[in-house]
Amino acid sequence: MFGLKSQMVTRSNALSGRSEAIPTEDTHFVLHTPIKGPYPAGSETVVFAMGCFWGVERKFWEQDGVFTTAAGYIGGYTPNPTYKEVCTGQTGHTEGVLVVYDPQKISFAQLLKLFWESHDPTQGYRQGNDVGTQYRSSIYTTTQAQYDAAIASKAEFQKALTAVGKGAITSDIFPPAPDGESAGAIATETPFYFAEGYHQGYLAKNPDGYCGLKGTGAVCAI
Repeated sequence: MFGLKSQMVTRSNALSGRSEAIPTEDTHFVLHTPIKGPYPAGSETVVFAMGCFWGVERKFWEQDGVFTTAAGYIGGYTPNPTYKEVCTGQTGHTEGVLVVYDPQKISFAQLLKLFWESHDPTQGYRQGNDVGTQYRSSIYTTTQAQYDAAIASKAEFQKALTAVGKGAITSDIFPPAPDGESAGAIATETPFYFAEGYHQGYLAKNPDGYCGLKGTGAVCAI
C-alpha cells in the first residue's frame, strides 16, 4: 500500500501490461448490485480518487442513493494493471472508486461535498501515510454538468481550506468523453480498470482492515 514514487512515470517508461482484464467480482459484496452493470436507467457514474480505495469505497457505498461502487485503477498508461504493478508507480494510475448513483436520490453536489471533506486534497502524490502517485486526488466526470459542478466546488472548497490554514488544492478534475464517444462515459484516454476481487468491498470483508482516510476539518459549502 505504501508506494515510493514521487513523480509520474512517462508513457514511454510505463509497464507494458496485458490485453486481458484482471479477474474481479461481478456483484457488490455489501449492496448486492452488479459492479460492472447493467445499471438502472437514469443512473449516473463518476470516479473519485482520494487515497487508498478501501476506505474511499466504503465512504460512498454507505450513501443512500448510491447503486453500486467498485475499486479500480484510472489515469494511467498500463493496460489492465495489477495492484502490485500500480503500487510500483510504474503504471501511472491512481486508485479510484467508481460510483454509480441515482441523481433523484442523491445529488452530485452531495457526492462532491463528501469527496472534498473526507480527505486532504492538498497533498499531491500522497494521502496521509500513503505515499506515491497512486494516491493522488482526482475526479473523473462523465457529464458536462458534473464537470462544471466539480470545477466550481473546487474553487469554493479552496476558500474553506485557506481559512483553516491549508495550501492549494492539487486535485485534478477531468472532463467527460468528447462528442462522438459514448455519452456518460469516462474519456477513453483515461479508462477505469476494475481492481482484483479481493479489493472489492474490502473493509466489509475485513472490518479491522487499514483505512487512512481523513479530512482536513474544512467544510465544503455547496
